[in-house]
Amino acid sequence: MTSDALGTPFRVPHVLLSRPRALIARALVQQVVGTLPVRLRFPDGTITGGGGPHSPTFEVLREDELFARIGDHPKIGLGEAYMAGLWRAGQDTDLADLLAPFAQRLGNILPRPLMRLRALVDEALPDRHRNTVHGARRNIEAHYDLSNDLFAAFLDPSMTYSSALFDPSAPREHQDLHRAQLRKIDAILDRAGVTEGTRLLEIGSGWGELALRAAGRGATVTTITLSAEQQALARQKLAAAGVADRVEVRLQDYRDVRGEFDAVVSVEMIEAVGEEFWPTYFAAIDDRLAPGGSAVVQSILMDHDRYLMTRNSHGWIQKYIFPGGLIPSLTAIREVTAAHTQLRVTQVRSFGMDYAETLRRWRATFLESWPMIAGERFDETFRRMWEFYLAYCEAGFATGYLDVAQITLRRSAEIGP
Repeated sequence: MTSDALGTPFRVPHVLLSRPRALIARALVQQVVGTLPVRLRFPDGTITGGGGPHSPTFEVLREDELFARIGDHPKIGLGEAYMAGLWRAGQDTDLADLLAPFAQRLGNILPRPLMRLRALVDEALPDRHRNTVHGARRNIEAHYDLSNDLFAAFLDPSMTYSSALFDPSAPREHQDLHRAQLRKIDAILDRAGVTEGTRLLEIGSGWGELALRAAGRGATVTTITLSAEQQALARQKLAAAGVADRVEVRLQDYRDVRGEFDAVVSVEMIEAVGEEFWPTYFAAIDDRLAPGGSAVVQSILMDHDRYLMTRNSHGWIQKYIFPGGLIPSLTAIREVTAAHTQLRVTQVRSFGMDYAETLRRWRATFLESWPMIAGERFDETFRRMWEFYLAYCEAGFATGYLDVAQITLRRSAEIGP
């Protein structure tokens, strides 16, 4: 018998005696949970942690493998362990509720001396994930070309894969997700000034709902994507709605677009651009925007200090969900646009808690629909991976670690006093 840094007794399995990193991982995990309102339950029924009887419970299923994996890969080990079925949320514990206390303390969850050593365990961003013209297509295909049927199984009828915007006058949980998604799209089009005759460029088509609603306003739309699956379904959708003559859906990189547009919109696509290419991305928007036009970028955001801490680090989300992805800060967007373009941020509308609710709905529907999704391509490891991904992100937005905003940009020379 021994004890962790807080004096809490715990057993040391024989297999771990020869794994110093696993021993350290175990001690650190127990130290962390001792400071959080959660409980850690071991297979023999032993419970530790700072939570009470009704607190979220982290249930360890295969402790030797769990701590060995976390010890070997401190940044991604917890998520990989969930994928492998080494732990789960305890009975009556929601996974996002369990992850929320960790997300809330993510910036200072470990003692300061250990935080200074994070460079020793951080993995550099893989060169193969750089968002060059060819690399960006590979990265997008890895996620968005999984299957249109997969996304249709958990998204709302508009197939909108970005945060909804709920009506603040009513509780979010009582509102229809589909209506909230259309409300989000309409807010973007309003901010961009899209009306009859507007020439609109959309960078990142999704499955075509924004282009459809813009065409319904009388706009002429050019929308681009790197996903062949998205392009095919968007074209079908637009044809069925009778607006295909007003919308061109291109399989094209944003760097290759030519022409002039009265408005440019891009919804949660900047996260896939990569810091290296943010100047190119915003310069492309600036170059394509006609005089007097507006651009609206909806972006997931994190605080600037957290962005600086994670910008060169390869994490679980990047390895398994969004290769090449990086979430910016609002400060980073302001700095990049000021240094490389004439664009300036004129309005910011944040609604991070709406994303938490959106993700909660997606995860619930994903799990309910799993019997229809499961198959040769999507096994139990995939199910646990996506459950963890959706819950992990929900916890980030629910605690304010992450935010999302609609950011309006105009050229500095065209901004009034």
